[in-house]
Amino acid sequence: MEDDQNKVMIQEIVDFFSLEQLTGNEESLNRWVVIPDVNRPGFELSGYFKPTEPRRVVIIGNKEIEYIGHLSESEQRERFPLITDGVTPMMIITKNNEIPPVLKDVAIERNFPIFRTKSDTYRMMVDLITFLDERLAPEETLSGDLMVIYGKGVLITGESGMGKSEVAMELVRDGQVLVADDRVDVQKIHNSLYGHAPDLLRGMLEIRGIGIIDVERIFGANNLVSSHSIELVINLVRYDASEEYERIGDEMTSYTKIMGVSIPAMSLPVSPGRSMCALIETAVSNFILKQEGYNSTEEFKERLHAELMKKSRENMR
Repeated sequence: MEDDQNKVMIQEIVDFFSLEQLTGNEESLNRWVVIPDVNRPGFELSGYFKPTEPRRVVIIGNKEIEYIGHLSESEQRERFPLITDGVTPMMIITKNNEIPPVLKDVAIERNFPIFRTKSDTYRMMVDLITFLDERLAPEETLSGDLMVIYGKGVLITGESGMGKSEVAMELVRDGQVLVADDRVDVQKIHNSLYGHAPDLLRGMLEIRGIGIIDVERIFGANNLVSSHSIELVINLVRYDASEEYERIGDEMTSYTKIMGVSIPAMSLPVSPGRSMCALIETAVSNFILKQEGYNSTEEFKERLHAELMKKSRENMR
């Protein structure tokens, strides 16, 4: 495994789910999980070692405990090593089931960590996979400000000096919500993107001429959230009089790719006298209307067409 691969130490899982340790010493906890999946070892317990991903957390539920009870001691000693090897990170026994004595002996011999929980098997599986999905998700760091505007996660980008932090502050003052300023750590989970602030910068805004401000203390806890999905990218660009900017609206939505995921995107020119806060809020409102099936550009074109047809009929009289 490469050193930079995401991994979750066993101790983190034990602490998060309050697991009871049954076997293994302190050294046995020096293992990690790199696969966001679990294994219910039906094949292994039946004596057939099906080639599969061995680095998954093993879950032993009621069915496995019942099946083990029908195995002879020699069969158990032959098959338990298949699920307590050096590649398998850990085992969790659910529903407060007792650990089979032979399994305990084999685990102690191998210094293999086995834990117990009172949770139902299905609940433990769902919660553990969700936990691992989030912790093991690929992550990149982007430059920009992530805001929640009218419930939508909006990543505001632009070159240095465009006033992204100042715009973020104006949006917060207007009741919108800050996720991250200047640097956004982005995770890809189930083909969706989620952003959060680095621990050092969480809840902080850097405003030129003022310095670092604490959003929660100044504007209130309701104006701050720890993470959010990214649903729209707004790129701030310097206004250039020689450039032709869209006045009616694109018929096709533009997209930008982040970590292989296509996100709707738009550019807004920045110039003195323009209220970027109001423009961004309006752009997001228009984006929401489009998602709901209403397109103001198409509405305008229909009105224009109707007006032209009306004048054409009048001229023919």
